[in-house]
Amino acid sequence: MKYDNNITVTPLPEFDADGLLPPGDYVLTLDELRESPLVLGPVDGTARPNWDTEWRRHLVDNLGVLIDQLRAVEVTRVFVDGSFVEDKDHPNDIDGYFECDLMHFVRGELERDLNLLDPQKVWTWDRASRRPCRGYTKAQLPMWHAYRVELYPHAPGLLSGLKDEFGNELEFPAAFRRSRRERRARGIVQIGGLT
Repeated sequence: MKYDNNITVTPLPEFDADGLLPPGDYVLTLDELRESPLVLGPVDGTARPNWDTEWRRHLVDNLGVLIDQLRAVEVTRVFVDGSFVEDKDHPNDIDGYFECDLMHFVRGELERDLNLLDPQKVWTWDRASRRPCRGYTKAQLPMWHAYRVELYPHAPGLLSGLKDEFGNELEFPAAFRRSRRERRARGIVQIGGLT
């Protein structure tokens, strides 16, 4: 099966021994994501009584709202990861990035166009817009507060603010394909069927 840009789909594997999605890019439509082990839980026979399927399904539904807005402004490549692609029973959120036109972003048109679509006007990546949330050490973007999803714009040359083990700042594609704790390589899900 093929999706966007002739990417060949690799079946979603089980989590590795460290609880990470094995390295690779896995293409799933939103419907396929809803029915995947990332939402329904591992299928390896391991009993996971605390696996929060309803919460994970809720996160995917919220992701769908934001993806619909991105599609409306002609963004067709969206990638998700974070604790959502790990064997964490109740991930805090879905993290991800999307590919966009650099000048559309730099001129503020992307943010403006997306906020015209979102009733809560959550599309901003300005550090000053971050607010604290009880129980969390880091202040969060308005998008996180409204949807528990954080999607960041990416164009070649845009840095993520995240660093590798040598202190080099990474672009989103490299940063989001590593776990933050151990900086181990892990897989990422590309949302397919957006074109």
